[in-house]
Amino acid sequence: MSIQRTLSIIKPDATRRNLTRVINEHLKRSGLKVVAQKRLLLTKAQAAKFYEVHAERPFFSELCEYMTSGQVVVQVLQAEDAVSLNRKVMGATNPEEAEAGSIRAEYALNITENSVHGSDSLENARIEIAFFFAEFELVV
Repeated sequence: MSIQRTLSIIKPDATRRNLTRVINEHLKRSGLKVVAQKRLLLTKAQAAKFYEVHAERPFFSELCEYMTSGQVVVQVLQAEDAVSLNRKVMGATNPEEAEAGSIRAEYALNITENSVHGSDSLENARIEIAFFFAEFELVV
């Protein structure tokens, strides 16, 4: 295995409920290290660009509305095999199907307000990290 970086977003439902610290503690306990972080209020244009891969899906508009409904915390996580580790720690997209103890099982409200986003592949992690962060913002 190799050291990887992946993007994590703490979504509006979680930031509204002040869960940023709790979620980050969960990530840290799993071995993921936060190497860059910022709090943002996404515009509709930014959300649409970030999620453009889903533009043809029926949930796209609702997703963009939700992601612009409040603050998000975008962060870069680093660890050995970070992409798959973060996916495991997050749990299934649908919290009803998420493994007990995962972030979504513990904190998600529903399939839309599921508290966190994580890159689904190393290639997408690189693209998603570059969307939010300049290289100089990434601390080793």
